[in-house]
Parts: sequence; C-alpha cells; structure tokens
Amino acid sequence: MKKKENSFIDLPSPRKDVADLTPYSAPLEGRRKLLRLDFNENTIGPSPLVIKSLREISREEISIYPEYSGLKEKVVETLIKQNSKVNINSSEVGIFNGVDAAINAIFHAYGDFNDLMLTTSPTFGYYTPCAKMRGMRINSIPYEGKDFKYPFDNICELISQNHPKILLICNPNNPTGTRLSPERIIEITQLSSKTLVVVDELYEAFTGDSVLPFVNFQKIPNLIVLRSLSKTAGLASLRIGFAIGNSKVINIVNRVTGPYDVNSFAVIAAFEALKDQSYIDSYVNEVLEARNWIKNTFKKYNVKHHIDGGNYFLLWPKSNPQQVEQKLKSSGILIRNMDKKTNLKGSIRVSIGTIEQMKRFWSTFKIVDEV
Repeated sequence: MKKKENSFIDLPSPRKDVADLTPYSAPLEGRRKLLRLDFNENTIGPSPLVIKSLREISREEISIYPEYSGLKEKVVETLIKQNSKVNINSSEVGIFNGVDAAINAIFHAYGDFNDLMLTTSPTFGYYTPCAKMRGMRINSIPYEGKDFKYPFDNICELISQNHPKILLICNPNNPTGTRLSPERIIEITQLSSKTLVVVDELYEAFTGDSVLPFVNFQKIPNLIVLRSLSKTAGLASLRIGFAIGNSKVINIVNRVTGPYDVNSFAVIAAFEALKDQSYIDSYVNEVLEARNWIKNTFKKYNVKHHIDGGNYFLLWPKSNPQQVEQKLKSSGILIRNMDKKTNLKGSIRVSIGTIEQMKRFWSTFKIVDEV
C-alpha cells in the first residue's frame, strides 16, 4: 500500500466552533526579570511559609497522585474568618486548576449550542472564547459613560426578556475596575431561575464588594462565585482557584474536570497561603496605599486616568500606547496596551504593586510620555 504524505487536509476536522475560534492571548514569555505590571499579578511573591513548604516536598509526594483532603474546609474556614456573615460549607466549594479552568468547566457543563451568554464590554477576555467553543451566542453590553458604570438596567431587561443561560459579572471588572454592589447582584439572580449568574471575584480583596456574606446558596442556587490565590497570595504559576455555589451546581461542574487537575504543589502551597492570611492582608494594604499614592500623583500632574476597584488602573498617555508600551518595556517595566479594546481607545492598563514599584513606574512614565 502506497504511503500517503502527511498534510493538514488529511487530518480529522475540528469542530467548526473551534476552528473559527480566536484563542485567548496568554502572557508572553520572558517576563520574569522585569517589573510585571501587565497581568495584575502579586508583584512581591507568596508568603515565606509557601516557599518553605514547597522546598520541603518529599519524593513520595511528587511520585503519587495529589490529595485534596481538608482544602475545601480550609477555604471555608478562611472565608468565615474574614467575614462571619459568610454561610457556606465544604460541599459548596470546587477546586480547579486556576479560575480559568473553573470558567471553562462552567461553560462546558452548562453552555450549549445556540444558548445565550450575557456579559459586559470590555471585560476579561477568556469568557468569550469559552462561550464560542460551545457554539453559544454572545451579547456583550458596554459599560456606561466616562466612569464605566455597570449597565444594570439594560442587563436586567435582557435577563427578564431572554433568560440567558449564563451571565458573567466580573466584579470588580477587569480592566475598568467597575464595582457592582452585592445587593444588586442578588437582585439580578432573582430575575430568572434559568440564568446561571457567575460572579468573578478575583480582585474582590482590593475592594471589599464580595457577594458571599449576602448569599445562601440553598436559597439562591443559580449563583456561582469565583475566587483565586493568584492575585493576592502570589500563587499564579501554580494555578489554583475555587468555585463556590450550590452543592448540586458545583457537583455538575466538577463532572467535566479531570480527577487530578490540580497538582500537589498547588495544594500544599494553597494550605500554607491560607494559613498566613496576615501576609496576604499586609500585601493588599500595601497595594491600596500605592493606589492612593498614584491616584493623587495623577491628579497633581493632570494625567487622564481611571482608578476604581482592583489592583490596576487605566491611563491615557499623550503618546501612542504601543510606543509607550515598548519604551517602558525597554526600561524594564511591563504594562498592557488597551488601545484595541472596546471603548478604551488610546489607553494602557497598569497593575498596582507596592509604593516603591509605583514610584519606579511613575518616574519612567514621566520621561516616556513627557509629562
């Protein structure tokens, strides 16, 4: 039998939804020796307890499959310590290989062909590809005005009329920092029992707007809250995140994940990070102080900016954003160009680190943009 030459034409065809998909753009390589103000990560690293625990991992722990016993309970304990009004149990917590994996799993479990996904624009870029993978229709409602107000009335009307399968609320929103009160979120969940309301709270620690103290998942089963240890605890490279919701919903979402998606290194680090809440609180407070400092600096120099929730801000340089991005990178500082994002023409997004790091950014930016 004559051997056929390999060609892409001879390969099995992917699903059309996947073939037509534009993948989410992940962070670029070669970032580790630079000041990382581009992807809203923790800028100082995790707790010393985390480092110590990772260095002490035994050969046996590496050679066996990961175990998760007690981690859900530790998450619940930590959340209740932060706010005594939180009313959840371990069966309402799911562990995932980062919140990205949780988002993907939610769409995999609940999103179907021609279902409607409702969200806002601009927002975190991974929601859309997850919806498109499943052939869902997407309706992205723009934030309102120069202050990027949440389009609450418009969203409520669309839910009441169309009953979308999934509503994504990034709170505070990335990249605008827009905040939606817990009371408003609860109000949204009551509009349609057919709509799964997913609240992405990755940046909640920097604002204090969590819906968790206000919700009983037995009474509001169509709500899922996402949390991570990437932004505050500094575990971004280890990939560990949590979905919190009604136990039946969490069970459904877990059905479309692998049995060992989260590795042992991430589990061990998560336990230690959650033990050292004082370290996380100290870092968050430092970011908040730096946010106030840079905000006052922008006002002093009359620099166009937008700072609200989260550990980031939007900035409109006088120069071309791409040129600013390149010049800052040449000086060892990474930021994110937002020029092509909806309603963000001419802007850049900058993560907030320590005051020292913000002073370094400002002294370089002043020269680059001739402030």
